[in-house]
Amino acid sequence: MSDLTITRVFDAPRDLVFAAWTDPDQLASWLGPHGYTGSAVTLATRPGGAWRACIRSPEGDEHWMHGVYREVAAPERLVFTFAWDTEGDLRTETLVTIDFADLDGKTEMTFVQTGFPTAADRDGHDEGWTSCFDDLTGFIRRKDAR
Repeated sequence: MSDLTITRVFDAPRDLVFAAWTDPDQLASWLGPHGYTGSAVTLATRPGGAWRACIRSPEGDEHWMHGVYREVAAPERLVFTFAWDTEGDLRTETLVTIDFADLDGKTEMTFVQTGFPTAADRDGHDEGWTSCFDDLTGFIRRKDAR
């Protein structure tokens, strides 16, 4: 099994970054690799609550994902399962843990996804999440500028 860790610092307060993960409209605004659009995001953001989302490729292909929240500690931590349910995608359930640390008005987000069956699966998610977090950075800049 392989694990993935990505750390990013956002120039925004922790509650704003946390909300980008827990508000369905906000999550849909940045979820998916660059060029993809998020849609049909539903979140029951509480321990035991389910979440489901779809990202659409530039070609119109839909990729559905889902999971269950294990831990929700606003605005410090989110833990949830993640699995694809789209034909041809990795169907292995992984576990995502996200810690949000306050850095004097900025936020350090540490994203850890565990349980990948192969390094290739992990590397594919690394590429996808890295692109998502680039979009999240832009989303937070736009939101914070309002």
